Amino acid sequence: MIVQTCINGARPADFHPTLPLDAEAMARDGAASVAAGAAELHIHARGADRRESLAPAAMDPTIAALRRACPGTLIGVSTGAWIENDDTSTLVAIAGWRELPDYASVNLSEAAAPIVMESLRQRGIGVEAGLASVADAERLVSLDHGGRVLRVLIEISEQTLDEAFAVSDGIEKVLDRAGIRRVILLHGSDATVWPFVRRAAEHNWSTRVGLEDGKDLPDGTVAAGNAALVAAAVAIFRAGR
Repeated sequence: MIVQTCINGARPADFHPTLPLDAEAMARDGAASVAAGAAELHIHARGADRRESLAPAAMDPTIAALRRACPGTLIGVSTGAWIENDDTSTLVAIAGWRELPDYASVNLSEAAAPIVMESLRQRGIGVEAGLASVADAERLVSLDHGGRVLRVLIEISEQTLDEAFAVSDGIEKVLDRAGIRRVILLHGSDATVWPFVRRAAEHNWSTRVGLEDGKDLPDGTVAAGNAALVAAAVAIFRAGR
């Protein structure tokens, strides 16, 4: 069981006053999050224009800055298709990274997921299989990647709690039926962040919080930043033990 923090994601600059959008800001924020109890960091590198980018010019200095600020901490990135908006560009970018993350998340809903996963493996980068639907889970099983991924990321976007729980339960059933026994990290977004942190603690699964997923604390107030979100999630995990 760990708490991972996703410090920025695709959020715009005005989402939160402390949203980190350059390498040094991410390094400072990452260090504060680790100090608050985060076991891992998930980041979306940004280019000079502060847009998400997988290009080595954005990725390499960001990963290097985080390594300096957070030695020994696992660092993950996204490979979301929207970042480069072109599958070939995504693959070229991955092949060009000089500063490698420890793992990268791959959304099984995206057409190029299998080749992106293989490209990451060829570079020695762990794969975090992102499942947002039952269909995603079934695809993972059909690709025979279930036993080869670093972990399974169950990421729920539905904002109605009953619907969100139903999707999560459906994904879990597919994985159980297929005999996939990988580490599971469960998280929601916005309205479902904290219900899923609690559910993860109940299941002895890992979870994640951070400004990528939402900015509110469990009491509904806006968090001062990623470190405060991490501290709240760690407190829930400790209380559940």
